[in-house]
Parts: sequence; C-alpha cells; structure tokens
Amino acid sequence: MNKNNYCVIMAGGIGSRFWPMSRTSYPKQFIDILGTGRTLIQQTYDRLQRIAPKENILVVTNEDYRELVLQQCEEMNPSQVLCEPTRRNTAPCIAYASYKIKALNPDANVLVAPADHLILKEDKFIESVNVALDYVSNNDALLTLGIEPSRPDTGYGYIQFDSTDKKSRVKKVKTFTEKPNIELAKQFVESGEFSWNSGMFIWSNKSILKAFENNLSEVNSLFVDGFSKLNTPDEENFIKDTYAVCKSISIDYGIMEKAPNVYVISADIGWSDLGTWGSIYTHLKHDENLNATIGKNVMMYESQNCIVSMPKEKLVVLQGLDGYIVVESNNTLLICKKEDEQKIKEFVTDIRIEKGEKFV
Repeated sequence: MNKNNYCVIMAGGIGSRFWPMSRTSYPKQFIDILGTGRTLIQQTYDRLQRIAPKENILVVTNEDYRELVLQQCEEMNPSQVLCEPTRRNTAPCIAYASYKIKALNPDANVLVAPADHLILKEDKFIESVNVALDYVSNNDALLTLGIEPSRPDTGYGYIQFDSTDKKSRVKKVKTFTEKPNIELAKQFVESGEFSWNSGMFIWSNKSILKAFENNLSEVNSLFVDGFSKLNTPDEENFIKDTYAVCKSISIDYGIMEKAPNVYVISADIGWSDLGTWGSIYTHLKHDENLNATIGKNVMMYESQNCIVSMPKEKLVVLQGLDGYIVVESNNTLLICKKEDEQKIKEFVTDIRIEKGEKFV
C-alpha cells in the first residue's frame, strides 16, 4: 500500500433530517442506521483502510464527538482525530486536515470523504479511487468522485463534464449545478454529460493547498500563520482562535466552482448519501406491500410503502398506513408522511424552541 496515500473523513455533521434517531449529541454517522452491525463511520473507516495505511486516516469532527470517534474507530490514535471547536462548513475542515497532512508528509495524495455515505460496490469504489490517486499524483488536478446517475433525481447536485475525450475516465469539469428541478434533472441525465456530486474529493496535498492560496486566501492565511503550531501542544488553542474568526464556506463554492483545474471521475459504486429517511428506505429490504422495517417486533396490517424503525425490544402493531415514516428512538416517536420528510428539520427547530435541547 502506498505510504503517500492519506484519507480524511469528515464527521462533524449533526444529521437533523434523521431525527429522532440522530440527535445533536449522537448524530447519524455514529449510528448503525441500516442495522448492519457497523455504524456509518465504522463502515467508512473499514473501507478506507483498503486505500491508505490506517495511521494515514484522519477524522475531522466537532470536539463534542471526539470520544465517540475514538470509541468507534478503536485502532485510531487520538492524534488522528482533528477537533473543530465550531462548525464552519467543509472548506475550513479540509484546510485544517490539509495543513496537518503537510506537516506529516509533503508528498501526500488525499481522498476526502464524508463519514455517513453508503457504498455498496466497494471493489468498484476502491478501483476508481486508485485510478484517481494515480492521476493526481502525476497531474496538478482537483478531482471529485462523480456518481453515474441512475435517474433524474432532484436531491443531488450535478457535475457537467467534457465528454469529447472518450479515452480517459478522468474528465474536465465544465459546470456545477445545485439541486435542479425535475425538468432540468431529466435533461442532465439524458445528455450523458452529467454525474451526481458525491462530495468526495481526490487531490495531491500540494494541489489543494495551492488552490486554497489562489481561491480562498482569507481562509488559507489563517492556517499558514499557525502552521508551526500544528502537531504541538499549541495546536488546540491555535485552532480555537482560528475557527473563531474563520468564515464558514463550502469547498464546492470556495474552490471547486472557481479553480481552473477541476476534474471528475465517474463510477457506479452503489452510492447514497443517506440524506433522508426516504434514501434509507430504498436500501432496506421490502415486504410484499413495500414496507421496510428496522426492528424485530414490527407487525404491519393493511399498510404499504412505509419505513418503520423501532427498538428491537419493542412490539409495534401498525394498521392502515400508506407512505409513512414511523420512528421511535431516544424516548421520542415520529410519525410523518414520507412525501413531507423535508419538514423534519422544521420539526426539530420548533422542538428546540418550544421544548428546549432535551429532545434534539
């Protein structure tokens, strides 16, 4: 395995769309949300050990989740867990990890991946990442891992690429488009020139640091000024001071949509960002009435198209439901129409206002 390969796992999100199973104190990346026996971050950590030596895998997370990371990724050294004092979106997170890696290995090539994505075709994922790592080791390129779209989905961002080069799997990116309407999504898929944006990135560490310098100088300068403090006892205070003044901005908006050397490698890897209960539903086994259940004692009568998640010890009997999400967790019960699941974030906001932090 190449000792210059590094992986960065982004694990700082709060997963509010998976309430009540996901809570601020225990978000979805630390939950076995599919009932596989491994949490999402554990599955990600296992997968990435096929790409980089385990000592070259870093996790960037909120300082509130430091112990959860170390409990679930038992082989990880505490120095591999980079703690953010507050959330500042993906660009500061990646800048922190990139300068940390620069101090460890200036010749590093890096994969950046969220902690909470599902990848069913792991062999294809590994093969695609290795092709990408080989490319960025020989070219000044910022790669994003694109997903070959299987349908005109309005829940994902889209990447348009130059399709004239039929030989190379690595394509020059032309445009990024945030979640389109259904008519535009259909045009994208039919054109054959678009991939879904997975939020996974591959680059040499030198290339991403140069991109920060050229496109996000206000973020970059903060980390340059304190570079000598990384991997020393002064690192924690430096990061707290830095995040207090650092702008909140995504890597997509801050760099990927501006840099001239952005490429995409597309693949069918059985991917889902598991962003909603509806996305979970598509990956669970369905009964003859298209109900998907998590829990050993769920009984369904005259019900169809539902997703039900219950504690394994609880007996639940449901009758007459069509297209509902039914979830019990943390002494809280949610019953919501599947078509209205985007309202769950609104529910959480209202609960925080009316009931305080106890239930969120």
